Amino acid sequence: MLLPELTMNPSSELGNTPFTDVVISSDTTEARRIQEDVERLLHARKASEQEVFSVRLALEEALVNAIKHGNEMDRSKKVYVSYRMLADRLEVRITDEGKGFDPSDVPDPTDPMNLERPCGRGLMLMRHYMTEVEYNSAGNSVSMAKVFRAGNNGRK
Repeated sequence: MLLPELTMNPSSELGNTPFTDVVISSDTTEARRIQEDVERLLHARKASEQEVFSVRLALEEALVNAIKHGNEMDRSKKVYVSYRMLADRLEVRITDEGKGFDPSDVPDPTDPMNLERPCGRGLMLMRHYMTEVEYNSAGNSVSMAKVFRAGNNGRK
């Protein structure tokens, strides 16, 4: 499967840090393994607890959306995950084999008319906790980045 290119703001890091590419079945247990791997990278980078929490929550939401909504819990369908840690940011792309969706069609969960509806909260959390969130035109791939605070560059 050809994955869409990341189009987010480029890192200030000039190196060619490769992405780690992982393919998992539509299984939340496998998704947790990805979350743990990314969390290890964040701890190794000496990310703050707030940054670790933010990424963990956004990553969980994106993976669950790909498995539950994109692939409709069909274990024969795959979820493609690419991630890399750079000096100033973490970049993640999650692509499912579903038909996609239009993020602008998802109701605003903060609208009083939608407070009782369970949809849209995950997307809202992803946008809140990540610095950048973009979807491909098909709506089956999300690219997210967490830009780290100035001065928190992984050094003691």
